[in-house]
Amino acid sequence: MIPLFFLVVCAEGLVAFLLMVKIGPLRELVIKGLDQVKMRRATVLTIAGTIFAILLSDLYSILKIQNKGTKHGTMTPMDQVIWRTNLLEATLMGFSLFLGFLIDRMHHYIQKLIKVRSNTGASKQEVVNLEKEKLQLKAKEEKASAEVKKLKKEVSSLTEDLNKLKLESAEKDKKVETAESHVAALQKQAADLLLEYDRLLEDNQNLQNQALGHRR
Repeated sequence: MIPLFFLVVCAEGLVAFLLMVKIGPLRELVIKGLDQVKMRRATVLTIAGTIFAILLSDLYSILKIQNKGTKHGTMTPMDQVIWRTNLLEATLMGFSLFLGFLIDRMHHYIQKLIKVRSNTGASKQEVVNLEKEKLQLKAKEEKASAEVKKLKKEVSSLTEDLNKLKLESAEKDKKVETAESHVAALQKQAADLLLEYDRLLEDNQNLQNQALGHRR
């Protein structure tokens, strides 16, 4: 079993290395492979449990041989071989389980990192869209400001024209009042002249009557 576990440890070390270092598309392939393995979680847990049970058995054998050697003062060559074999197997199995746990955690956190980067990319896109909308709003605001300035100028021009018209109207009103006063004065003068004319006619009539009276 030692060669088998040695190969397993080497394979797990290679997988852990590829997860840590990005070499072309190999990391993506390893992640996809781990995704497929995790879909068979029950099988993986069964294998891990079996390895852990063998590890405990080897540890028990190691302790048993050590206790036996302690009692006898020394270990027999056979016990030494078995002890070293069990120790090597236990070391390889323990390291294999540790690497398996490490690969599982690395795979988990890499997936989280991918999700975070995806969310960050989406957030960056939202920020870019917001910046575009901000620029569009700024352009609209500048356009509206220019239109407001233009309208203010038109209002100012219309106000000046209105004030001019008011002044002209006031001047015309004064001219009309002056003309009306002049007309009223002329009418009064004409009335006075008519009265004077009537009085002269009456005086002339009286003089004619007196002249006729003297002739008789």
